[in-house]
Amino acid sequence: MRILMVSDVYFPRVNGVSTSIATTRKTLHDLGHRTTLVAPAYPGADSSSHAPGDVLFRVPGRRVPFDPEDQLMRWGNLRRLGEHLNADDYDVIHIHTPFMAHRLGVWLGRRWDVPVVETYHTFFEEYLHHYLPILPSSLARAVARRLSRNLQRGVDGFVVPSSAIAAALQDYGMDIPLRVVPTGLDLDEFTPGDRSAFCQRHGLDPVRPILVYVGRVAHEKNIGFLLEVLARVRKRVPEVILIVAGDGPAKASLQRKAQQLALARNVLFIGYLPRGQTLWDCFAAGDAFVFASKTETQGLVLLEALALGVPVVSYAALGARDVLVPGCGAVIVEGGVEDFAADVISLLRDPLRRSCLSEEAVRYARDWSTHQTSQRLVAFYRDVIDGRRKQEACALYENI
Repeated sequence: MRILMVSDVYFPRVNGVSTSIATTRKTLHDLGHRTTLVAPAYPGADSSSHAPGDVLFRVPGRRVPFDPEDQLMRWGNLRRLGEHLNADDYDVIHIHTPFMAHRLGVWLGRRWDVPVVETYHTFFEEYLHHYLPILPSSLARAVARRLSRNLQRGVDGFVVPSSAIAAALQDYGMDIPLRVVPTGLDLDEFTPGDRSAFCQRHGLDPVRPILVYVGRVAHEKNIGFLLEVLARVRKRVPEVILIVAGDGPAKASLQRKAQQLALARNVLFIGYLPRGQTLWDCFAAGDAFVFASKTETQGLVLLEALALGVPVVSYAALGARDVLVPGCGAVIVEGGVEDFAADVISLLRDPLRRSCLSEEAVRYARDWSTHQTSQRLVAFYRDVIDGRRKQEACALYENI
């Protein structure tokens, strides 16, 4: 099958969408399919593809005022690229983000009469008010719901990474086909991490209790809550330290909050780490991976921690409900700051329990192979293509 993917984000911009696209493209290639990706050009980024043999087009754009990590592709550049692409080269168009990529994908779908699917990676109802603070929270949610409903225009089907997001979109009134297809893990990508190497690299005592968060440092990730948890954990485990591996618009405010909570010795912001051994070492340094976001459509980073044998302490909200199972490498928190801190303290003080959870985590992660999930994605592509053909056949019959 030949798939044209379009996205407003991709590596070197690090987030779950970029990871999902790269993982899916590689696996589709391994399964014998061909993908072409249209994505933004970033300063210093090359046009090499993470899927060997497939094509990546980088489209120039401009910086986004409220999020300078991103680049908004210019419509004129996208349209010129679209006019040079050949409709006969593609069986389906797959949109990954709802901005300029959505506009291009819908435009090409209509121009070429090719089926279009879109993945709903981001639960905008919980995100928008962080980036448009001038809007009241209730109004921001209403706007996000309306924008989400409008995305179905010109789209033949939606891919959602979890059952919770499927239910939310159905509540919005979406009436096009929805298919739950989580991203999954490329298990061949992971190698054992080295806690000692990470600690040596960052000047840490390897016997020190370590908590790890990996991901975007954004307001919706609820990292400020983790700092409050850390302040309480420190009262019982004074040497504890939280590693925050990532970057984003909330970093400065979180650093100020850490100072206000007198956590200068107990939290270390290390920025983004490249995927590969350096990142795996960071995961492995953790006695536990802590995660408090309640807005995840899937929570791919939770699966990554489990695959590397790191016990997870987390809320199981929205998409994370599909990922986290009590005992299968995870401690699921019920309650607020005190409850979260109590679960962390209990785990830090019980090395045997951590060891058991680590073994269960690795076993559990094997069930999330991207080969299985990508086959489900291809099946959905085929269902959407067949559905389009049936619609066209019915329309032809009615006109006879």
